[in-house]
Amino acid sequence: MHFIAFGDVHESIGPIPDIPGLAEAGGVIITGDITNRGGFAAVDRVYRAVAAVNPRILAQPGNMDTETVQTYLAERDADIHLKARELAPGLGLMGVGLSTPTPFGTPSEVPEATLVRWLDETHRLAEPFDHLICAIHEPPANTALDRLGNGRHVGSPGVRAFIERGRPALVVTGHIHEATGTDRVGDTPVVNPGMLAGGGYVRIDYDGQTVTAELKGL
Repeated sequence: MHFIAFGDVHESIGPIPDIPGLAEAGGVIITGDITNRGGFAAVDRVYRAVAAVNPRILAQPGNMDTETVQTYLAERDADIHLKARELAPGLGLMGVGLSTPTPFGTPSEVPEATLVRWLDETHRLAEPFDHLICAIHEPPANTALDRLGNGRHVGSPGVRAFIERGRPALVVTGHIHEATGTDRVGDTPVVNPGMLAGGGYVRIDYDGQTVTAELKGL
């Protein structure tokens, strides 16, 4: 069984039909920033583009998404923000979207303390699963995945501490577009596929015992 994950769509739906294995995937995981401060029409356009290829969508808002986006996803039973959902027997997915404050005053930002609390609360919901994939829009601090073009690290210390403590099987993140790549925090692989417009996505395979992930590009 495999799953496809991507994020930072920002309403760029052109690459979606070209993602190999998308139609056959057991689910499509969208880690955040579906729109550019968009409302119903914007999220609907993206959702329909994905659903036309694979209707099994699990998604959450990022900092560039408005509350309308989360409401839209919840109405379609696709929302994973602050939720833990079963992907397969023994395999769970938990989601924590939005981000900590940015210099740009984006629609969905929360304090670091709130993000940390959300991570811990949502992780408790995921306790029944033997293996856990985390979709966390904000990347962990001091990794290859939170570095701006000038070399500055801007990720969340709380996300990093959560990964070190919780040791999930995999974390898929995003938010920092120029930090596409893979890294590890402790034993946990962490992947940032970058902006979808750049062709980045993650293929996640699960054989019933082991979760593996590969960063791919179109």
